[in-house]
Amino acid sequence: MGFKRPECLTKESMHYCPGCGHGIIHRLIAEVIDEDYKENKIIGVAPVGCAVFIYDYFNFDFVAAAHGRATAAATGVKRSIPDALVFSYQGDGDIAAIGTSEVIHAATRGENFTAIFVNNGVYAMTGGQMAPTTIPGQVTVSSPYGRDPKVQGYHIKLCEMLVPLDGVAFVARTSIHNLKNIEFTKKAIKRAFELQMNNEGFSIIEVLSNCPTNWGLSPCESMKRIENEVLKYYSLGIFKDKGRGI
Repeated sequence: MGFKRPECLTKESMHYCPGCGHGIIHRLIAEVIDEDYKENKIIGVAPVGCAVFIYDYFNFDFVAAAHGRATAAATGVKRSIPDALVFSYQGDGDIAAIGTSEVIHAATRGENFTAIFVNNGVYAMTGGQMAPTTIPGQVTVSSPYGRDPKVQGYHIKLCEMLVPLDGVAFVARTSIHNLKNIEFTKKAIKRAFELQMNNEGFSIIEVLSNCPTNWGLSPCESMKRIENEVLKYYSLGIFKDKGRGI
């Protein structure tokens, strides 16, 4: 990655907490669009969550969706403008809790857009409560003794749930905890967009991200936590790539 600001990013100062991973992921999306899709119509769908104001940071069109309904909104946008590059940008509360039904059915139907799923393991915007993605033993505002699978159940693995569905073209789980994985995340976004524009079906990238504020860690410590703790429960990789027979 270079240091020049991607053309499709605005000069607006981001509102995210210091060290938050959303800024990294925004830049990766912008770089892929600048490199491959500058001449295309781009439409993003904003979530309810920490990234609710994502439309302030990109100079292309966005649709604001109700909580959990971003994949439903993206379905309508893509069907209305099939030549556009369409993506939803959603946190774990948005896509893996209230929006679980929407994403599963969009994937089952093979809706031809891309979901970018940012997983930091907590309901970050509302104060750091336990989310469906919270890993066993993780302390949150609403699980002060750590998530106990016998009481609160296990963490949800959305990617693994979607892989068997026939309408799904691409499924990957990546991370941004170091440079190697930041590059892998960019490649996954690039591949998902490519398959979408080839009309292959639904694509999703789950990005393991950090939340220094609600984890109670420094930015550097939060990145180390992803590597030392989170990856024990969420494996990285490309789980399905329809174009390559995976």
